[in-house]
Amino acid sequence: MDIDDYRTHSPYSDPRGHAALLDAVPATIATVAATARNVIVHYRAGGVELPASRLAEVNHRWVDQILDMDQSRFPLPLTAARPAADRVAGCCRDHTLLTVAALRQHGVPARSRVGFAAYFTPGWHHDHVLVEYWNGERWVWADPELDPAADRRFDGYDIDPMAGLFDSAARVWSAYRAGRIDPDVYGVQPDLPIRGAWFIYDYVLHELAHRQKDELLLWDDFGGMAGGIEGADHALADEIAALLLAADDGDEAPEKELTRRYATDRRLRPGSAVRSVDPTTGVVTTVDLRR
Repeated sequence: MDIDDYRTHSPYSDPRGHAALLDAVPATIATVAATARNVIVHYRAGGVELPASRLAEVNHRWVDQILDMDQSRFPLPLTAARPAADRVAGCCRDHTLLTVAALRQHGVPARSRVGFAAYFTPGWHHDHVLVEYWNGERWVWADPELDPAADRRFDGYDIDPMAGLFDSAARVWSAYRAGRIDPDVYGVQPDLPIRGAWFIYDYVLHELAHRQKDELLLWDDFGGMAGGIEGADHALADEIAALLLAADDGDEAPEKELTRRYATDRRLRPGSAVRSVDPTTGVVTTVDLRR
């Protein structure tokens, strides 16, 4: 994919009947990120206790579904304030997807990046999704979940890729394979067993899917995901991680190879359906992705 491919919507970022709502949001990273926080509240870490009946909202995988839910409660511009407890329940992937959608709606190249953030809990690397957008000169990492008014020692809208604040899944996998990290401090959160080498492996496939504009839910299972590190195809992850890292360095050949591989290798893409595990109930469903 070249930069211009990221100016256009994916089936996930397409607002469909809500295009005018995104047209009305100024296309600056600060404004679109604040808008995403205004529409979506993190279902676990949003500072509010959501009723059980609302938690299923985290499975809204398409932006138009998220906006359907929002507009059913607040038939208002997206920048009009919503009480936190009444925002759409979601997670980092949803904040990022709505931000990416707003930027693409204005023709700004944007995509989501899957990896691990070190700035939430000392000594722990939370699975996380950032926005990466083209500012006219370079790709910029931005975290729309972070309120710029918070006391942080870094710019959440221009995160240095080399600072160790956020590492892509490809970089983490490569570090694990080289024996440079403890994989058990990479996962959902410290008190859950959803962590470790198998989790990092799965996230390499998620990172590739998101880069190819299949912005899947983080609890979707597809392709070559193995459910455990013993059954994982280490050579496949090594190869894809190396290509992702080379593409990040600006090499066009690995970028084209990733696109080719994604189109031809069924282990790397979801196909027409995914197996999805609801993070709030554990219920497993097969979801038809065709729209």
